[in-house]
Amino acid sequence: MGSVAITVRGKNIDITPALKDYVEKRVGKITKYFDTLGEITVVLTVAKGRHIVEVTVPVNGMLLRGEESTTDMYASIDLVIEKLEKQIDKYKTKIARKLRGGAFKGELPAEMREPDRDEFEVVKIKRFAIKPMTTEEAIMQMNLINHDFFVFTNAETEDVNVVYRRRDGGYGLIEPEY
Repeated sequence: MGSVAITVRGKNIDITPALKDYVEKRVGKITKYFDTLGEITVVLTVAKGRHIVEVTVPVNGMLLRGEESTTDMYASIDLVIEKLEKQIDKYKTKIARKLRGGAFKGELPAEMREPDRDEFEVVKIKRFAIKPMTTEEAIMQMNLINHDFFVFTNAETEDVNVVYRRRDGGYGLIEPEY
């Protein structure tokens, strides 16, 4: 595989050459799983003594996303790569099928989390194309981007549906009733 563009950004931290090299070396472990990848984004943040690493890997229209936080930046980088490798391993056969099928085109919403605000204040609005897919594909995509819910067009009914992760570890499906 050719070289993959990796963007490393810092918030409240200087990205030293040593740190950038470490990120690139560790992220390289993920690139071996794919023939083609979009630009990988790594954001390193230091906040309240936590060293947070967010990695986003675009794979043919799908998004792989991982985030880890420890008191040590290098440990956070190692943990997030480990988590992404587990995600890839868990879904590799399904991902391979999807990549061959060319499904999952377009942008999906990024992580939707904001600090505590007024109880009913809308602090962020996301707009994205809703792609037709099966419920199983929607659950897989939700897990790949590490969200608790995912909005999609049900390929069988052509209705907008929502899958979500339940507290008991199972999954729920919300369908409209007319």
